[in-house]
Amino acid sequence: MRLLNTSTHKLEEFPDDTPPYAILSHRWGPDEVLPGYAKIEMTCRIAAESGIEYAWIDTCCINKTDSSELSESINSMYRWYQESTVCYAYLADESEWFQRGWTLQELLALSAVVFLNAAWKELGTKLSLWKDVHDCTGIPGVFLAGEDAHSASIAQRMSWAAGRNTTKVEDRAYSLMGHFGIYMPILYGEKENAFFRLQEEILKVISDDHTIFAWTDWEPLLPALGMLGK
Repeated sequence: MRLLNTSTHKLEEFPDDTPPYAILSHRWGPDEVLPGYAKIEMTCRIAAESGIEYAWIDTCCINKTDSSELSESINSMYRWYQESTVCYAYLADESEWFQRGWTLQELLALSAVVFLNAAWKELGTKLSLWKDVHDCTGIPGVFLAGEDAHSASIAQRMSWAAGRNTTKVEDRAYSLMGHFGIYMPILYGEKENAFFRLQEEILKVISDDHTIFAWTDWEPLLPALGMLGK
């Protein structure tokens, strides 16, 4: 795992024993270069002030030009959030963060989620703000309070993802893999087929939960997909 040293701002590799680290959850903006530097600076500063020596930020800790590393990172994302010391959820605006596909697993993977406003001031935690988070997401408070979201039915978990947006069509599926404990190859360019593959893998892993057959995607179903949602 590649982490950013919060004091030196240098990247360090940890193939085995990973030290405690903070992790950033954020929405990518249309022009992320300058805001991206600010996010790195502020995440490191806040983590260091809390005594955390390392941070993970997707913009600098993943080599997106390496397809094998990108695939491994996407499949590991849920676990990385789950194993972090704290997740800083940066809300650059009032609602966009709650509408993005990737932020669902980032919200549910870890209990220690701290919400920060556009000025990087703490708004509260997932636990202290659970009613507001429930109103924004529809996720029952029991799961926001720490109960394992994997105990919810497939249909219920799918409903939490409905209406969320991703830049790439494939990411609608890839952003849910950790949410369902799925590992599958990342194939950008496959478009809607990624969601079909996801549901096939879900049936293999969670074969005793048939609520997936009651689920319909937020777009019309394709007849070719039979009983599975698009």
